Amino acid sequence: MATLVTGGAGYIGSQTVLDLVDAGETVVVLDDLSTGFEAAVSSSSELVIGDVGDASLVSRLIVEHNIDAIIHFAGSIVVPESMANPLRYYLNNASKTRTLIEAAVACRVPHFIFSSTAAVYSSEGSLPVKEGDPRLPQSPYGRSKLMSEWMLEDVSRVHPISYAVLRYFNVAGADPQRGIGQSTRGASHLIKAASEAAIGKRPFVEVFGTDYPTSDGTCVRDYIHVKDLADAHRLALARLRNGGGNIIANCGYGRGYSVLEVLNAVEQISGKKFDIRKAARRPGDPARVIADPSVAISQLDWRPKFDSLEAIIGSALEWELARSY
Repeated sequence: MATLVTGGAGYIGSQTVLDLVDAGETVVVLDDLSTGFEAAVSSSSELVIGDVGDASLVSRLIVEHNIDAIIHFAGSIVVPESMANPLRYYLNNASKTRTLIEAAVACRVPHFIFSSTAAVYSSEGSLPVKEGDPRLPQSPYGRSKLMSEWMLEDVSRVHPISYAVLRYFNVAGADPQRGIGQSTRGASHLIKAASEAAIGKRPFVEVFGTDYPTSDGTCVRDYIHVKDLADAHRLALARLRNGGGNIIANCGYGRGYSVLEVLNAVEQISGKKFDIRKAARRPGDPARVIADPSVAISQLDWRPKFDSLEAIIGSALEWELARSY
């Protein structure tokens, strides 16, 4: 048996592939390398360059490699971009996911893990956010991910496929010792941008909105280290294979930091001051997003190992200094 990882050359996917290989899994990566990097893919896995929306290619890979599980990372992830180009997001995140699920059903793949997001929740809900709280996404990105969740829910009722939906909060950090980190050019992730600014790779960092109803007027987010998130995928796969049934789980630490708090921490840890500029709010950004990770902890036996802002920022800075691609 083998696992097919779509988007496995990307930031989170490549870390998960490495963890799966370390655990003895046979892994096939499908990635079009539009945002991923061949250098990030573990040499112990097989990389196939192609489109997850290519049904014939996906079906061939499933049959040839005896795939019993799909972990689906491939897609588009930038909220402001989704507001400007919604059709691209509905194609990449919803339509192509439908094609992938259809291939999985046709080829009798029993397990499916889906990379979802906290952006599916309502911006007006209570905090911390629980999996059963209202889902009212504010962006095409969030809506496209929720559509995919609905597809899995509906399909699993009538076909023998079990699924895990992992809703990510703000993913950051890196694994510089093993050459894995956020390498997307021009990435908008706050800790990535601030780390680049601290070492002189970026001229400034913008703060989008300083008039939110928070302690310092800037958005508050729950940051999770990419290595802990990869571990959640490995545990979700083990749960499905052991007959644990469908699950939806938040992946965050249950505490939030404002944009300014993060920027101050990057300056303190790096020992460098950098140019911070105020900018207007971005469409689709909620004021505060914090996870309740109780389901992941209780149902996946997930035990985060890098649960601190200092660990996340330190690893991100180390990666920026050491990165080779």
